[in-house]
Amino acid sequence: MDFSGIIPALPGLWNGMVMTLQLMVMGVVGGIVLGTLLALMRLSSSKLLSNVAGAYVNYFRSIPLLLVITWFYLAVPFVLRWITGEDTPVGAFTSCVVAFMMFEAAYFCEIVRAGVQSISKGQMGAAQALGMTYGQTMRLIILPQAFRKMTPLLLQQSIILFQDTSLVYTVGLVDFLNSARASGDIIGRSNEFLVFAGAVYFVISFSASFLVKRLQKRITV
Repeated sequence: MDFSGIIPALPGLWNGMVMTLQLMVMGVVGGIVLGTLLALMRLSSSKLLSNVAGAYVNYFRSIPLLLVITWFYLAVPFVLRWITGEDTPVGAFTSCVVAFMMFEAAYFCEIVRAGVQSISKGQMGAAQALGMTYGQTMRLIILPQAFRKMTPLLLQQSIILFQDTSLVYTVGLVDFLNSARASGDIIGRSNEFLVFAGAVYFVISFSASFLVKRLQKRITV
């Protein structure tokens, strides 16, 4: 196997990695925000809010991510047309970010919900006795402690999303894996480039997982 063709292709591979990281970061941030709202809905005393959030989580956890990416790529323009009444061009990048955010929100919701439920109920009662509202209690007391406990799980789910970004090839986005595949096809060295891409994914994911485990031990102590 000849890996000499990888060095000239590094600029293109780096651009693909930037695309992968952008998708991951935006998907994680949006997913955590939406997932936190869904978790609070599931923990709400309102049966309507709880059932709506539960149905959302169960639905997105029951379908493959590839289907979600394809569906949003095809559906988002129609939804915007229905809302605005105009043809609004939506690129593959935007539709993929929306798909990742909404899909990952279902998993982040369960992580946040478990984190909130791990906090002693006595703290909620003490805050209410001090005259704090439900929103103030969640924002200032419960959620900060919960996020500290669930940080390793959030990071672990982020690593999974980093790997899943390779599915954007279905809508034509050039992420790291797609960039490596295309570069290999151009010079007739597909196997070498795919091996290199696999090694990069392994090193990043393994290193991140190792750091997450160390963080988890430190938080536990």
